[in-house]
Formats: sequence, C-alpha cells, structure tokens
Amino acid sequence: MNSRSEQLAAFDRLLTIMDELREQCPWDKKQTMETLRHLTIEETYELGDAILDNDLEEVKKELGDILLHIVFYAKIGSETEAFDIADVANGICEKLINRHPHIYGDVKVKNEEEVKQNWENIKLKEGKKSVLEGVPNGLPALVKANRIQDKVAGVGFDWEHPEQVFEKLKEELGELQEEVEANNADKMESEFGDVLFSMVNYARFLKINPENALERTNKKFVKRFQYLEQKAKELGKTMSDMTLAEMDVFWEEAKQL
Repeated sequence: MNSRSEQLAAFDRLLTIMDELREQCPWDKKQTMETLRHLTIEETYELGDAILDNDLEEVKKELGDILLHIVFYAKIGSETEAFDIADVANGICEKLINRHPHIYGDVKVKNEEEVKQNWENIKLKEGKKSVLEGVPNGLPALVKANRIQDKVAGVGFDWEHPEQVFEKLKEELGELQEEVEANNADKMESEFGDVLFSMVNYARFLKINPENALERTNKKFVKRFQYLEQKAKELGKTMSDMTLAEMDVFWEEAKQL
C-alpha cells in the first residue's frame, strides 16, 4: 500500500488537476453546486452498487468519482471565499474529536451502543432541537425509516428484545388484513406503511440493513427474470406466448444458478 507521504502527494495532485480544469475546461468552468448535485447522487448510488456486488476494483473507481465531487464542491466554495478543502477537512476532524470523547477525552464506554447514545446526546448539546434533525427529508422512505429508528434508539427509545418487535410486526399485519377485508384503500395504505416500518425495525434488531437486503433481492429477481427471457428467446417465443407453467420451469432452473 502507499505510504502517508504518497497518499498526500496523490491528493495534492488531484487538487492541482481540479484547479487546472476549473480554469481551462469549458465544461468544468460552467459547473455549479446545483448542476453537480444530481451527478453526485448518481455516483453515490453507483458506489452502493459496487459495494453490494463486492467489486473492490469498482469500489475504488467510484470512490475516486465521489472524491472528485468533494474536491469540486470545495473548489467552488473557495471561489467565493465561503470555504475551501482545508475547511472541509478540519471541520470533520473537529466533529470527530468532539463526538468521540471516549477516544479524545476521559469518557468511558462499554460497547458500541453506548458510543451511539453519547453521539446523539452530544449532537443535542451542540444545539440540535431534535435527534431526528439529522435525517434528510430527501432520503428514500426505506432508508429514512431505518435512520429514524436508529436515531431514536440512540437515546433509549427502543424495544428491549427482537421478540417484542416481531410481535409488533404480527400485530401490524393483522391490522392490515382487517383493512384489506374492509376494502378501505386509505387505511390499507396507512397500515401497509406501518407493516413496512415494523419490518425495518425488525431488520435493525437482526443486524440486517433493510436497503441492502431488498437490493440483493432486486438483483436476484432481475438475474432470474433475464434468464427466463433468454430461455423464451431460445425457444422463439415472447414472454406473453408462454404459460405460467412453462415460465415456472425456467424460473426454477434460474434459482439453481
């Protein structure tokens, strides 16, 4: 692996290239934080895909893309003298030191859970009015539910045992079924949301990331369905020409791959 001096030299090289691109490249000169925003989100999802695929070479590449974006935002910030990359780095350093008093202070912790509780309490002392302020409004609902539950658990608002969460899940499923039988569309949606929220909570107790779990299933389904499409093509058929029984044969084959 590269030495610390080599790592710093590589980062300095990136900063130099960013300066040159911002000054000389027509595309780079036109970019603003707003125009980069959607690209940054896209790059973050691509990194997420690479992590789930356990493709370390791709992870390295996607981290580079995100690092470029961080440097790009800092460069734009420096042009109005709002902040530069040193301010960004020093800011996160100070935050880390402040929020890890068990490392940089005299606070004692027994385990990971106490670290998380201290973290949330420190953020409240920093001026946050609610532990939920740190949950972005724009997060996808599944991710947001996980973050909300993680945040409130950090200050002690939580179940004690996974069995309690599972019982709550079964209760919510029963309430959903009641509304399905009553054919009440609005209440069905509400109860379905409660079921999903409980599922996310149960996943947390099982140490499962629900977003990762669902995406793994998405990828598995896509792979199997595309196998089914390929088999239909080999038979000279379209999917609509096949019976469910025919499809099921190839679906079972796909599950064995």
